[in-house]
Amino acid sequence: MRTNIGSMAYPAYRRFAKFIGLAAFSLWLALVALATVAPFAPGVAVAAPPVLAPVVPGKTLAFPRDHGAHPDFRTEWWYVTGWLQTPQGKPLGFQITFFRSATDHDRANPSRFAPQQLIIAHAALSDPSLGKLLHDQKSAREGFGLAHAKQDDTDVKLDNWRFRRGADGHYRASITARDFSLELELAPQQPPMLQGERGFSRKGPRPQQASYYYSLPQLQVSGSIGRDGKTQAVGGSAWLDHEWSTSVLDENAAGWDWLGANLDDGGALMAFQIRGKDGAKLWAHAALRHADGRITQFGPGQVDFNPQRRWRSPRTDASYPVTQTVVTGPHAWQISPLQDDQELDSRQSTGAVYWEGAVILRRDGHPAGKGYLELTGYVKPLKL
Repeated sequence: MRTNIGSMAYPAYRRFAKFIGLAAFSLWLALVALATVAPFAPGVAVAAPPVLAPVVPGKTLAFPRDHGAHPDFRTEWWYVTGWLQTPQGKPLGFQITFFRSATDHDRANPSRFAPQQLIIAHAALSDPSLGKLLHDQKSAREGFGLAHAKQDDTDVKLDNWRFRRGADGHYRASITARDFSLELELAPQQPPMLQGERGFSRKGPRPQQASYYYSLPQLQVSGSIGRDGKTQAVGGSAWLDHEWSTSVLDENAAGWDWLGANLDDGGALMAFQIRGKDGAKLWAHAALRHADGRITQFGPGQVDFNPQRRWRSPRTDASYPVTQTVVTGPHAWQISPLQDDQELDSRQSTGAVYWEGAVILRRDGHPAGKGYLELTGYVKPLKL
Protein backbone atom coordinates (compact mmCIF):
# COMPACT_ATOMS: atom_id res chain seq x y z
CA MET A 1 0.00 0.00 0.00
CA ARG A 2 0.98 3.59 -0.39
CA THR A 3 -0.45 6.42 1.61
CA ASN A 4 0.42 9.98 0.70
CA ILE A 5 -0.40 12.64 3.31
CA GLY A 6 -3.60 10.94 4.41
CA SER A 7 -4.64 9.32 1.13
CA MET A 8 -4.28 5.76 -0.07
CA ALA A 9 -3.24 4.96 -3.67
CA TYR A 10 -3.60 1.20 -3.38
CA PRO A 11 -6.17 -1.53 -4.18
CA ALA A 12 -9.36 -1.22 -2.22
CA TYR A 13 -9.82 -4.61 -0.80
CA ARG A 14 -8.83 -7.16 1.81
CA ARG A 15 -5.31 -7.16 3.23
CA PHE A 16 -4.76 -3.49 2.49
CA ALA A 17 -4.54 -2.67 6.17
CA LYS A 18 -1.43 -4.79 6.34
CA PHE A 19 0.39 -2.15 4.34
CA ILE A 20 -0.32 0.72 6.70
CA GLY A 21 3.12 1.72 7.85
CA LEU A 22 4.74 0.46 4.65
CA ALA A 23 3.65 3.75 3.16
CA ALA A 24 5.85 5.79 5.44
CA PHE A 25 8.71 3.36 4.98
CA SER A 26 8.39 3.55 1.17
CA LEU A 27 8.27 7.34 1.21
CA TRP A 28 11.30 7.54 3.51
CA LEU A 29 13.36 5.25 1.25
CA ALA A 30 12.36 7.23 -1.82
CA LEU A 31 13.29 10.57 -0.26
CA VAL A 32 16.64 9.28 1.01
CA ALA A 33 17.57 7.88 -2.39
CA LEU A 34 16.37 11.01 -4.18
CA ALA A 35 18.37 13.24 -1.88
CA THR A 36 21.43 11.08 -2.56
CA VAL A 37 21.36 11.26 -6.34
CA ALA A 38 19.57 14.58 -6.94
CA PRO A 39 20.06 17.18 -4.18
CA PHE A 40 17.37 19.78 -3.93
CA ALA A 41 19.20 22.77 -5.40
CA PRO A 42 18.29 25.53 -7.86
CA GLY A 43 18.22 24.24 -11.41
CA VAL A 44 18.21 20.59 -10.45
CA ALA A 45 15.19 18.70 -11.81
CA VAL A 46 13.41 16.30 -9.50
CA ALA A 47 12.35 13.06 -11.18
CA ALA A 48 8.65 12.34 -11.43
CA PRO A 49 7.24 9.16 -9.90
CA PRO A 50 6.53 6.30 -12.32
CA VAL A 51 3.18 6.08 -14.06
CA LEU A 52 1.65 2.86 -12.77
CA ALA A 53 -0.74 0.68 -14.74
CA PRO A 54 -4.50 0.81 -14.09
CA VAL A 55 -6.81 -2.18 -13.72
CA VAL A 56 -9.29 -2.23 -16.61
CA PRO A 57 -12.04 -4.66 -17.56
CA GLY A 58 -11.71 -6.95 -20.55
CA LYS A 59 -8.15 -8.13 -19.95
CA THR A 60 -7.61 -11.86 -20.52
CA LEU A 61 -5.36 -13.42 -17.91
CA ALA A 62 -2.68 -15.57 -19.54
CA PHE A 63 -0.87 -18.35 -17.70
CA PRO A 64 1.85 -19.04 -16.75
CA ARG A 65 2.81 -15.38 -17.32
CA ASP A 66 0.16 -14.04 -14.94
CA HIS A 67 1.34 -16.39 -12.21
CA GLY A 68 4.42 -14.12 -12.11
CA ALA A 69 4.95 -10.57 -10.84
CA HIS A 70 3.44 -7.41 -12.34
CA PRO A 71 5.84 -4.61 -11.31
CA ASP A 72 3.97 -1.93 -13.28
CA PHE A 73 1.12 -2.14 -10.75
CA ARG A 74 1.28 -0.65 -7.28
CA THR A 75 0.78 -3.75 -5.16
CA GLU A 76 0.62 -7.51 -5.49
CA TRP A 77 0.51 -10.58 -3.28
CA TRP A 78 0.65 -14.35 -3.34
CA TYR A 79 -1.36 -15.56 -0.38
CA VAL A 80 -1.53 -19.20 0.75
CA THR A 81 -3.75 -20.39 3.57
CA GLY A 82 -4.61 -23.94 4.50
CA TRP A 83 -5.25 -26.77 6.91
CA LEU A 84 -2.66 -29.40 7.77
CA GLN A 85 -2.92 -32.67 9.67
CA THR A 86 -0.19 -34.52 11.55
CA PRO A 87 0.13 -38.34 11.51
CA GLN A 88 -1.64 -38.28 14.89
CA GLY A 89 -4.63 -36.52 13.34
CA LYS A 90 -3.90 -33.13 14.94
CA PRO A 91 -5.26 -30.17 12.91
CA LEU A 92 -3.09 -27.12 12.19
CA GLY A 93 -3.66 -23.96 10.19
CA PHE A 94 -0.97 -22.16 8.20
CA GLN A 95 -0.49 -18.94 6.26
CA ILE A 96 2.30 -17.88 3.88
CA THR A 97 2.16 -14.50 2.18
CA PHE A 98 4.56 -12.63 -0.09
CA PHE A 99 3.81 -8.99 -0.93
CA ARG A 100 5.36 -6.81 -3.63
CA SER A 101 4.91 -3.05 -3.51
CA ALA A 102 6.15 -0.52 -6.08
CA THR A 103 7.57 2.71 -4.70
CA ASP A 104 7.42 6.17 -6.29
CA HIS A 105 11.12 6.12 -7.06
CA ASP A 106 12.23 7.06 -10.57
CA ARG A 107 12.51 3.87 -12.65
CA ALA A 108 15.22 5.49 -14.79
CA ASN A 109 17.59 5.78 -11.85
CA PRO A 110 20.44 3.32 -12.62
CA SER A 111 21.51 3.00 -8.99
CA ARG A 112 21.27 -0.52 -7.57
CA PHE A 113 20.30 1.13 -4.29
CA ALA A 114 17.17 2.72 -5.78
CA PRO A 115 14.25 1.14 -3.86
CA GLN A 116 11.91 0.56 -6.79
CA GLN A 117 10.19 -2.53 -5.37
CA LEU A 118 9.71 -3.67 -1.78
CA ILE A 119 9.15 -7.31 -0.80
CA ILE A 120 7.42 -8.25 2.45
CA ALA A 121 6.53 -11.73 3.74
CA HIS A 122 4.42 -13.10 6.58
CA ALA A 123 4.15 -16.68 7.86
CA ALA A 124 1.94 -18.09 10.62
CA LEU A 125 1.08 -21.43 12.19
CA SER A 126 -2.17 -21.96 14.12
CA ASP A 127 -1.99 -24.74 16.73
CA PRO A 128 -4.93 -24.93 19.20
CA SER A 129 -2.71 -26.61 21.79
CA LEU A 130 -0.69 -23.37 22.03
CA GLY A 131 -3.71 -21.09 22.34
CA LYS A 132 -2.36 -18.47 19.92
CA LEU A 133 -0.57 -18.01 16.59
CA LEU A 134 3.10 -18.56 15.96
CA HIS A 135 4.11 -15.99 13.36
CA ASP A 136 7.06 -14.21 11.79
CA GLN A 137 7.67 -11.49 9.20
CA LYS A 138 10.40 -10.12 6.93
CA SER A 139 10.86 -7.13 4.63
CA ALA A 140 13.52 -5.86 2.21
CA ARG A 141 13.96 -3.92 -1.00
CA GLU A 142 14.24 -6.08 -4.13
CA GLY A 143 17.74 -6.85 -5.35
CA PHE A 144 21.22 -7.77 -4.15
CA GLY A 145 20.25 -11.46 -4.25
CA LEU A 146 18.24 -10.96 -1.07
CA ALA A 147 14.73 -10.47 -2.44
CA HIS A 148 12.98 -10.86 -5.78
CA ALA A 149 9.59 -11.28 -7.46
CA LYS A 150 10.13 -12.72 -10.93
CA GLN A 151 7.83 -11.95 -13.84
CA ASP A 152 7.71 -15.08 -15.99
CA ASP A 153 6.12 -17.37 -13.36
CA THR A 154 5.60 -17.50 -9.61
CA ASP A 155 8.99 -17.13 -7.93
CA VAL A 156 9.18 -14.84 -4.91
CA LYS A 157 12.04 -14.82 -2.45
CA LEU A 158 12.97 -12.92 0.69
CA ASP A 159 16.18 -13.96 2.44
CA ASN A 160 15.77 -17.71 3.11
CA TRP A 161 12.00 -17.69 2.52
CA ARG A 162 10.83 -18.70 -0.95
CA PHE A 163 7.62 -19.57 -2.80
CA ARG A 164 7.81 -20.72 -6.42
CA ARG A 165 5.98 -22.69 -9.08
CA GLY A 166 7.79 -25.51 -10.86
CA ALA A 167 7.62 -26.80 -14.43
CA ASP A 168 5.23 -29.50 -13.18
CA GLY A 169 2.77 -26.82 -12.03
CA HIS A 170 3.34 -27.61 -8.36
CA TYR A 171 4.12 -24.85 -5.88
CA ARG A 172 6.88 -25.26 -3.30
CA ALA A 173 7.22 -23.20 -0.15
CA SER A 174 10.30 -23.09 2.06
CA ILE A 175 9.97 -21.00 5.23
CA THR A 176 12.34 -20.95 8.19
CA ALA A 177 10.60 -18.74 10.74
CA ARG A 178 11.58 -17.81 14.26
CA ASP A 179 9.55 -20.55 16.02
CA PHE A 180 8.76 -23.01 13.21
CA SER A 181 9.63 -24.06 9.68
CA LEU A 182 7.52 -25.13 6.70
CA GLU A 183 8.64 -27.25 3.74
CA LEU A 184 5.52 -27.75 1.65
CA GLU A 185 4.54 -28.86 -1.84
CA LEU A 186 1.15 -27.70 -3.13
CA ALA A 187 -0.34 -29.56 -6.09
CA PRO A 188 -3.25 -27.97 -8.02
CA GLN A 189 -6.28 -30.19 -8.53
CA GLN A 190 -8.39 -27.64 -10.41
CA PRO A 191 -7.88 -24.83 -12.94
CA PRO A 192 -7.59 -21.24 -11.68
CA MET A 193 -10.80 -19.73 -10.36
CA LEU A 194 -11.04 -16.29 -12.00
CA GLN A 195 -12.74 -13.94 -9.57
CA GLY A 196 -15.26 -11.33 -10.64
CA GLU A 197 -15.56 -10.80 -14.38
CA ARG A 198 -12.95 -13.25 -15.74
CA GLY A 199 -10.39 -11.99 -13.24
CA PHE A 200 -11.50 -8.33 -13.10
CA SER A 201 -12.65 -8.06 -9.49
CA ARG A 202 -14.62 -4.99 -8.39
CA LYS A 203 -13.83 -3.74 -4.88
CA GLY A 204 -16.09 -0.72 -4.71
CA PRO A 205 -18.89 1.22 -6.43
CA ARG A 206 -16.50 2.93 -8.87
CA PRO A 207 -15.06 0.88 -11.77
CA GLN A 208 -11.48 1.91 -10.99
CA GLN A 209 -11.82 0.31 -7.54
CA ALA A 210 -10.76 -3.10 -8.78
CA SER A 211 -8.00 -5.68 -8.92
CA TYR A 212 -6.94 -8.55 -11.12
CA TYR A 213 -7.66 -11.56 -8.96
CA TYR A 214 -7.65 -15.33 -9.31
CA SER A 215 -7.60 -18.19 -6.83
CA LEU A 216 -6.35 -21.76 -6.81
CA PRO A 217 -8.53 -23.67 -4.34
CA GLN A 218 -8.29 -27.33 -3.33
CA LEU A 219 -4.49 -27.45 -3.48
CA GLN A 220 -3.24 -30.81 -2.22
CA VAL A 221 -0.50 -30.24 0.37
CA SER A 222 2.31 -32.54 1.46
CA GLY A 223 5.56 -31.88 3.29
CA SER A 224 6.80 -31.22 6.80
CA ILE A 225 6.78 -28.75 9.66
CA GLY A 226 9.61 -28.20 12.11
CA ARG A 227 9.33 -27.08 15.73
CA ASP A 228 11.61 -27.36 18.76
CA GLY A 229 14.26 -29.15 16.72
CA LYS A 230 11.86 -31.85 15.53
CA THR A 231 10.45 -32.40 12.03
CA GLN A 232 7.03 -33.90 11.43
CA ALA A 233 5.30 -34.97 8.21
CA VAL A 234 2.02 -33.26 7.37
CA GLY A 235 -0.62 -33.35 4.68
CA GLY A 236 -3.71 -31.32 3.93
CA SER A 237 -5.32 -28.80 1.60
CA ALA A 238 -4.74 -25.13 0.83
CA TRP A 239 -6.00 -22.08 -1.04
CA LEU A 240 -3.85 -19.66 -3.07
CA ASP A 241 -4.89 -16.10 -3.90
CA HIS A 242 -2.94 -13.95 -6.35
CA GLU A 243 -3.98 -10.30 -6.76
CA TRP A 244 -2.47 -7.13 -8.18
CA SER A 245 -3.75 -3.58 -8.59
CA THR A 246 -3.00 0.15 -8.46
CA SER A 247 -6.41 1.56 -7.56
CA VAL A 248 -7.78 3.22 -4.43
CA LEU A 249 -10.04 2.31 -1.54
CA ASP A 250 -13.33 4.08 -1.02
CA GLU A 251 -12.77 7.07 1.25
CA ASN A 252 -15.47 5.85 3.64
CA ALA A 253 -14.03 2.36 4.11
CA ALA A 254 -12.86 1.20 7.55
CA GLY A 255 -11.92 -2.44 6.90
CA TRP A 256 -13.03 -5.72 5.36
CA ASP A 257 -13.90 -9.34 6.04
CA TRP A 258 -12.78 -12.10 3.65
CA LEU A 259 -13.41 -15.85 3.48
CA GLY A 260 -11.76 -18.49 1.28
CA ALA A 261 -12.84 -22.09 1.83
CA ASN A 262 -12.30 -25.51 0.31
CA LEU A 263 -15.61 -27.36 0.44
CA ASP A 264 -15.92 -31.03 1.33
CA ASP A 265 -17.67 -31.84 -1.96
CA GLY A 266 -14.71 -30.53 -4.00
CA GLY A 267 -16.16 -27.07 -4.52
CA ALA A 268 -14.83 -23.71 -3.32
CA LEU A 269 -16.25 -20.55 -1.77
CA MET A 270 -14.81 -17.01 -1.78
CA ALA A 271 -16.68 -14.11 -0.16
CA PHE A 272 -15.74 -10.63 1.04
CA GLN A 273 -17.30 -7.42 2.25
CA ILE A 274 -15.82 -3.95 2.69
CA ARG A 275 -17.17 -2.15 5.76
CA GLY A 276 -17.75 1.57 6.09
CA LYS A 277 -16.71 3.67 9.06
CA ASP A 278 -20.26 3.36 10.36
CA GLY A 279 -19.99 -0.44 10.27
CA ALA A 280 -22.35 -0.82 7.32
CA LYS A 281 -21.51 -2.76 4.16
CA LEU A 282 -19.98 -0.61 1.40
CA TRP A 283 -19.34 -3.38 -1.11
CA ALA A 284 -19.43 -7.17 -1.23
CA HIS A 285 -19.00 -10.06 -3.61
CA ALA A 286 -18.87 -13.85 -3.49
CA ALA A 287 -18.19 -16.72 -5.87
CA LEU A 288 -19.17 -20.35 -5.39
CA ARG A 289 -17.47 -23.01 -7.50
CA HIS A 290 -19.75 -26.05 -7.47
CA ALA A 291 -18.45 -29.60 -7.37
CA ASP A 292 -19.09 -29.93 -11.13
CA GLY A 293 -16.99 -26.85 -11.91
CA ARG A 294 -19.81 -24.35 -12.47
CA ILE A 295 -19.29 -20.94 -10.85
CA THR A 296 -22.09 -18.82 -9.40
CA GLN A 297 -21.36 -15.13 -8.72
CA PHE A 298 -23.14 -13.12 -6.01
CA GLY A 299 -23.35 -9.33 -6.08
CA PRO A 300 -23.27 -6.83 -3.20
CA GLY A 301 -26.96 -7.23 -2.37
CA GLN A 302 -26.63 -11.02 -2.10
CA VAL A 303 -23.69 -11.20 0.32
CA ASP A 304 -23.80 -10.57 4.07
CA PHE A 305 -21.43 -11.23 6.98
CA ASN A 306 -23.48 -11.57 10.16
CA PRO A 307 -21.47 -11.73 13.44
CA GLN A 308 -22.59 -14.38 15.93
CA ARG A 309 -19.83 -14.27 18.56
CA ARG A 310 -16.90 -11.97 19.25
CA TRP A 311 -13.47 -12.54 20.79
CA ARG A 312 -11.62 -9.68 22.47
CA SER A 313 -7.84 -9.58 22.11
CA PRO A 314 -5.97 -9.28 25.43
CA ARG A 315 -3.16 -7.46 23.58
CA THR A 316 -4.97 -4.87 21.43
CA ASP A 317 -8.46 -4.88 23.00
CA ALA A 318 -9.90 -5.31 19.49
CA SER A 319 -13.22 -7.16 19.30
CA TYR A 320 -13.24 -9.58 16.36
CA PRO A 321 -16.38 -11.38 15.05
CA VAL A 322 -14.70 -14.80 14.96
CA THR A 323 -17.98 -16.71 14.62
CA GLN A 324 -20.20 -15.57 11.77
CA THR A 325 -22.96 -16.60 9.41
CA VAL A 326 -21.96 -15.72 5.85
CA VAL A 327 -24.87 -15.48 3.44
CA THR A 328 -24.31 -15.89 -0.31
CA GLY A 329 -27.64 -15.75 -2.11
CA PRO A 330 -29.75 -18.70 -0.90
CA HIS A 331 -26.83 -20.25 1.01
CA ALA A 332 -26.04 -19.63 4.69
CA TRP A 333 -22.62 -20.77 5.95
CA GLN A 334 -21.87 -21.01 9.66
CA ILE A 335 -18.23 -20.08 10.32
CA SER A 336 -16.38 -21.01 13.53
CA PRO A 337 -12.63 -20.70 14.33
CA LEU A 338 -10.08 -23.44 14.94
CA GLN A 339 -9.10 -21.28 17.93
CA ASP A 340 -10.14 -17.79 18.99
CA ASP A 341 -6.71 -16.16 19.25
CA GLN A 342 -5.48 -15.94 15.67
CA GLU A 343 -4.52 -12.28 15.78
CA LEU A 344 -1.40 -11.44 13.78
CA ASP A 345 0.73 -8.44 14.71
CA SER A 346 2.71 -7.30 11.66
CA ARG A 347 3.69 -3.87 12.94
CA GLN A 348 7.39 -4.64 12.43
CA SER A 349 6.88 -5.01 8.66
CA THR A 350 3.63 -3.38 7.54
CA GLY A 351 2.42 -1.55 10.62
CA ALA A 352 -0.92 -3.37 10.96
CA VAL A 353 -2.62 -5.82 13.33
CA TYR A 354 -5.35 -8.09 11.97
CA TRP A 355 -7.10 -11.40 12.60
CA GLU A 356 -6.36 -14.18 10.09
CA GLY A 357 -7.38 -17.66 11.10
CA ALA A 358 -8.36 -21.19 10.22
CA VAL A 359 -12.13 -21.73 10.30
CA ILE A 360 -14.63 -24.57 9.94
CA LEU A 361 -17.72 -24.21 7.72
CA ARG A 362 -21.10 -25.78 8.37
CA ARG A 363 -24.22 -25.59 6.25
CA ASP A 364 -27.66 -26.46 7.60
CA GLY A 365 -25.92 -27.85 10.68
CA HIS A 366 -23.68 -30.26 8.72
CA PRO A 367 -19.91 -30.02 8.07
CA ALA A 368 -19.29 -28.32 4.73
CA GLY A 369 -15.60 -27.41 4.51
CA LYS A 370 -12.54 -25.68 5.96
CA GLY A 371 -10.92 -22.38 5.10
CA TYR A 372 -9.52 -19.09 6.35
CA LEU A 373 -11.24 -15.93 7.55
CA GLU A 374 -9.57 -12.52 7.52
CA LEU A 375 -10.76 -9.55 9.58
CA THR A 376 -9.16 -6.12 9.18
CA GLY A 377 -9.90 -2.66 10.54
CA TYR A 378 -10.98 -3.88 13.96
CA VAL A 379 -7.99 -2.56 15.90
CA LYS A 380 -8.61 0.86 14.33
CA PRO A 381 -10.19 2.05 11.07
CA LEU A 382 -7.99 2.27 8.00
CA LYS A 383 -6.25 5.61 7.61
CA LEU A 384 -7.16 6.76 4.11
